[in-house]
Amino acid sequence: AWPFFGQYMEKLLVENVAPSIRASNTHLQTFTFTKVDMGEKPLRVLGVRAHPGTHKKQILLDLNISYVGDVQIDVEVKKFFCKAGVKGMQGRGPHGMLRIILEPLLGDVPIVGALTMFFIRRPTLDINWTGMTNLLDIPGLSSMSDTMIMDTISSYLVLPNRLLVPLVPDLHEAAQLRCPLPRGVVRVHLQGARDLRCKDRFMGGLVEGKSDPYAVLRVGTQVFTSRVIDDNLNPTWDEVYEFIVHEVPGQEVEVELFDKDPDQDDLLG
Repeated sequence: AWPFFGQYMEKLLVENVAPSIRASNTHLQTFTFTKVDMGEKPLRVLGVRAHPGTHKKQILLDLNISYVGDVQIDVEVKKFFCKAGVKGMQGRGPHGMLRIILEPLLGDVPIVGALTMFFIRRPTLDINWTGMTNLLDIPGLSSMSDTMIMDTISSYLVLPNRLLVPLVPDLHEAAQLRCPLPRGVVRVHLQGARDLRCKDRFMGGLVEGKSDPYAVLRVGTQVFTSRVIDDNLNPTWDEVYEFIVHEVPGQEVEVELFDKDPDQDDLLG
């Protein structure tokens, strides 16, 4: 099945991800994937957990997956004659929790009418790009994160996006399974933080300053960023956000705090 997954990834990158990246920045209008090869080594399933479905014709499976393989992905920005790429993943490659929904359950073979797959949370991507420094040297891209490309890829694999694989012909529930109604809305009140670490240092680290904290809240592909509070280790934001919840159980609110810096922001926790 791994070669077929490679075909799906190539189609996803070329037809969906590349246009999104080209539209994100005027300097990337000639961005393209020149090679997509998922290699011969498939991903590994480290554990499986089953959940009761929301009704009797459904089974939920959570797969803890990890991938360390011989993938090769090459990209190019033709306007600036710039190339970059991924050649294999060593150590800790992409890993995360993949949910598979078996639905509807049938009274005859193949027993299951369709598979629905998605990541509940954005998978962790620890990938080293070759040539990314040259890509970031393109005028107007100096502030672009080297994870932007992989973050864009992840967004197509995370809720509310779903991959539906029908196992029987003329599946009447296909449209509903591909785009089900949200389960609800969760309101988050971001009040503040206390005793944050000092990240700003001056005079070669001899003088310790404070941090300029802000918060990033995420549920699936939904992301909110709070305002930055300058020079404060006990910030109070008092901000309210609302997230659409698509899957219960499973989805969680992720909160990360950063220190705003002129070059690269520091993770506070």
